[in-house]
Amino acid sequence: MLDDFELNSCIGPLLTWFKGHARVLPWRSDPTPYKVWISEIMLQQTRVEAVKPYFERFIRALPDIPSLSVCPEDRLLKLWEGLGYYNRVRNLQEAARQIMEGYSGEMPSDLDELKKLKGIGSYTAGAIASIAFGQRAAAVDGNVLRVLTRLTQDDTDIMKPAFRQKMEDILVEIMPDGKCGEFNQALMELGATVCVPNGDPQCAVCPWGGICLAHKNGREGDYPVKTRKKPRRVEEKTILLIRDGERIVIRKRPEKGLLAGLYEFPSEKGFLTEDEAVKAVEEMGYSPMRIQPLPDAKHIFTHVEWHMKGFLVRVAETEDVPKGMILATREETERKYPIPSAYAAYKKRKGGTF
Repeated sequence: MLDDFELNSCIGPLLTWFKGHARVLPWRSDPTPYKVWISEIMLQQTRVEAVKPYFERFIRALPDIPSLSVCPEDRLLKLWEGLGYYNRVRNLQEAARQIMEGYSGEMPSDLDELKKLKGIGSYTAGAIASIAFGQRAAAVDGNVLRVLTRLTQDDTDIMKPAFRQKMEDILVEIMPDGKCGEFNQALMELGATVCVPNGDPQCAVCPWGGICLAHKNGREGDYPVKTRKKPRRVEEKTILLIRDGERIVIRKRPEKGLLAGLYEFPSEKGFLTEDEAVKAVEEMGYSPMRIQPLPDAKHIFTHVEWHMKGFLVRVAETEDVPKGMILATREETERKYPIPSAYAAYKKRKGGTF
């Protein structure tokens, strides 16, 4: 159990391992508060390798807090396109505006002040405070919880807030002076590259392999213990790719709810037949000429799954665009209109349907 384990003895081997195995990452080479913040928000629910190009593109376009605070929403969402969970970037901009108004444009270094910013919770605040400012602050994420519950063979439910708080308190107490950020990053790195979730952890190359209780007892797969999530709700949808010559019909989603304010291909609830799809397009105000079934697709959100079937519907060219619809070229969708990855199967099909 966590309470009975001598964690101080683990610090030296961990930091030595990290010095020789830390990945080269664009936000590590110049860990300014802004870059640490942007990277940590991007890394929530997204793999490191996937984040790299998005991070570099975002920083080129919006290199600092002032530029982020005034960026037009469509451009901001376009820069985030493909990362998903779009409320993350909306919260980033809201926090940037808070910093401009309340902190003279400078990221606060105090842990409690960081937590007042929109979208910054305990983990992100701890990461910024320790990595960018060298503060004694814990950054406890899923990687850290997994590593330490395996190390100490602690079967407490990690979904309990009290356990996370207890973990933070213990880590703050044992953090080595002057190496708080390095210590936190080493724990994260160990969980991301060695003590991995699912599959088999790489215990043979782990700096804690000889002292890890779960490994010693062959129980690595039993940790961490966490409450089972409720099953996701399934929604069936029919996606309509309506082509007018070289242009495609898109529309803006509502300002509230899932994928709020982004752009989408028109869709209908449930799985439509070809005849029903043609009728739906006619009711939108278009004149269908040909219809072609497209492959089924699926997209998984946190609490819901979209099961989709699609149709490519070619319509007679018109300049009379129905209210709420936009006729856009491929170039315009790539440059101007943020279309979420939920529609990736229909946006970038092999053979260039769109």
